[in-house]
Amino acid sequence: MKHIRLHKIITASIILVLLSVASGCKKYTEVEPESGYTIPEVFTDVPNATMAVVGVYDELQGDNGYGIRISMYYPYDSDEGIVSGGIDNGRRGVGRYQLLLTNAEISNPFRQLYRGVEKANLCIEQIPQMKLYTDGTDTEKKELKRLYAESLTLRAQFLFELIRNWGDVPAPMIPSYKQTSLFIPRNDRDSTYDKIIADLATAIDMLPWRTEVARNERITKGAAKALRARIALFRGGYSLRGNGQIERHSDYLKYYEIAKKECEELMARRDQHTLNPSYEDIWRKVTSFAYDPQGEILFEVGAGGGNGNSDSRMGNYDGPVLNNASRYGAGGGGITMLPNYFYAFDSVDLRRDVTITWYEVPNATNVKRVRRISELNTGKYRRDWRVPLLPGTVLNVGYNWAMIRFSDVLLMYAEAVNEINGGPTAQAISAFEEVRRRAYKGNESKMGTTPTAKAAFFDAVANERYLEFGHEGIRKYDLLRWGQLAAKLADTRKKIDDMQAGAGVYANVPDTIYYKNVGEEVQFYNGSNTSVTAQPFWQPKQKPSPLTGWTAVAWRGYLATPIIDNKPLSTGFASFFVSGKSELYPFDQATLSAYQGQLTQNPGYQ
Repeated sequence: MKHIRLHKIITASIILVLLSVASGCKKYTEVEPESGYTIPEVFTDVPNATMAVVGVYDELQGDNGYGIRISMYYPYDSDEGIVSGGIDNGRRGVGRYQLLLTNAEISNPFRQLYRGVEKANLCIEQIPQMKLYTDGTDTEKKELKRLYAESLTLRAQFLFELIRNWGDVPAPMIPSYKQTSLFIPRNDRDSTYDKIIADLATAIDMLPWRTEVARNERITKGAAKALRARIALFRGGYSLRGNGQIERHSDYLKYYEIAKKECEELMARRDQHTLNPSYEDIWRKVTSFAYDPQGEILFEVGAGGGNGNSDSRMGNYDGPVLNNASRYGAGGGGITMLPNYFYAFDSVDLRRDVTITWYEVPNATNVKRVRRISELNTGKYRRDWRVPLLPGTVLNVGYNWAMIRFSDVLLMYAEAVNEINGGPTAQAISAFEEVRRRAYKGNESKMGTTPTAKAAFFDAVANERYLEFGHEGIRKYDLLRWGQLAAKLADTRKKIDDMQAGAGVYANVPDTIYYKNVGEEVQFYNGSNTSVTAQPFWQPKQKPSPLTGWTAVAWRGYLATPIIDNKPLSTGFASFFVSGKSELYPFDQATLSAYQGQLTQNPGYQ
């Protein structure tokens, strides 16, 4: 967690930028710069090499990285949530799949990811050439191998993000100063996947386990193994191809075997990573910058510095709406969690009220107010959980973005085993139920029976991932690799329509709910149950008598009103999605122009 801030070594990114510029310009002029660093000067000793690799980490961060755009715009719209607000040629356009070639929210992260690839390529080339790499002390050699492995892992993450959003992309594996042309063609994604999967196997052997090194946000063995499993499942999954078809190759089980192996090996090292016994505590620790002894988060993007280059906007952009600057600060509400997602959780599932917030704090009195059913927001990175509190209107709260958790390892394992074996083994069922049991802690008898047929078990695992990873940037990409995004978006529209009509499974969703405040907290009216924590979300006829002291909130009834773009929620949601096109982003106009017609566009954008 937040212990040693990598971004604080600000010299690192300056060095790498100078390297990129100087080496790139060298092809056109032989004039030596009067200031800056040459490649040999940077890669002379372990401290300088470390700063160079920190410069690679920098490209994960900030507004154009996992500080907001890649983490909180790109995963939407999905069947869990949407980017709040109406259409624009910005973040909401990304969410509604109005993916215009002039949208800076598409072009800027694209460029930052490639800066990360370029910086990683320089480190991958140079570190093994250092004299100390082979002739240094044992400590120096070990540290340089770790730095080399981190660079391989970071390049894999950057290229993975590029592939799952843009498909077949240029995939440079050497620094730009060695390229015969800076405008390299698109590479087949499968060969790029195979390369980075192989690179990660190399990196894993050189990386330490988390308990063997100082605590910070640097990549360790567990992170690389989990990332390799994730990438292998995408390599074996469905994706939109250049022919306009959503396909996966016949050899996909080979990659499920890789995922199974990495997950098995991680599951055998519970001394390094395991589940936090409390789902809420994961996020309490994230928002309090506290150490998690279980190490459930295997890979996280460090944030800090209070600026758009190195910090994050979690807790300011997302989370509940807060307007009490004197205590918590102001912000929130940037992501709306959908009504169907709220009702996807069992009423005793502890994850729901961590993942989704149904309250706001509208003013300086700090008294919570209940929001309507189409105004629910995210909860994992909520600002009012921050310790210490951060009053005011600060944009950058300093929260790290959790990239991969151990529960993902358990569920990837269950999914892979089920696919390989044609059904779940006892070990796969145990991994699945371990995640589910935590969610039902105290109500384990209500977990239900785990299915044992292949299709039914896959559906159970897919649904568990849906509930476990809300607002973690995972769901949309799961649906893409399963070839289900179009179907799930259509299913979501139907569910919201059914809820509006009070039909089917939503027949008991109330038109109106009633609450009153007990101090700053909320007490719902729930018939004879007057507990502050009791909730009436499945009881349509509850109405206090007398009404004095109770506040009515339109619930299911509010779905009848226009919500997004002057449309009902079920039509405004993902309104520009076209299957066979919208599964990938387009290459932006500036990139296409720079290539002068030599870069083919993704299907449907020509």
